[in-house]
Amino acid sequence: MSDLTDYRPNVGVVLFHQDGRVWLGRRAGTPAPYNWQFPQGGVDDGEDLEVAAFRELEEETGVRSARLLSRTKEWLTYDFPAGHKSSKVYKGWKGQKQIWFALQFEGEDHEINLDQHETPEFDAWRWGSLIEAPGLVVPFKKPIYELVHRAFSDFAR
Repeated sequence: MSDLTDYRPNVGVVLFHQDGRVWLGRRAGTPAPYNWQFPQGGVDDGEDLEVAAFRELEEETGVRSARLLSRTKEWLTYDFPAGHKSSKVYKGWKGQKQIWFALQFEGEDHEINLDQHETPEFDAWRWGSLIEAPGLVVPFKKPIYELVHRAFSDFAR
């Protein structure tokens, strides 16, 4: 296994609607066309990964009504591209290592609230297909989204 100490620990969430579609959020302040993604975020020191996934989901979408379907077993990593401007790069991270979770949405659309925090991560959302997600995300994350698609495609009826 490669050295993962240069990668920021992170969780990602694919939230599945009961009809098999997935939740996609449009990143606030990010220009099109690669400005959609799934909820994701950092893991606090000592935090359980599943707890982090549910926390990030609630922080970014307002969703509390969800249950665990599956998760990836191994860390999936991506490097930040050269010239990438982010606080994570300035803190010395090479990229992010992620465990991804498939969650089943058990609520109603009105539960979704993008204004949970002072600075929202997303400015719009929609239900879409899992297979379209790799083409909507910033190119340096596309290989991860392709892996996530393969890992969770059984849930995308």
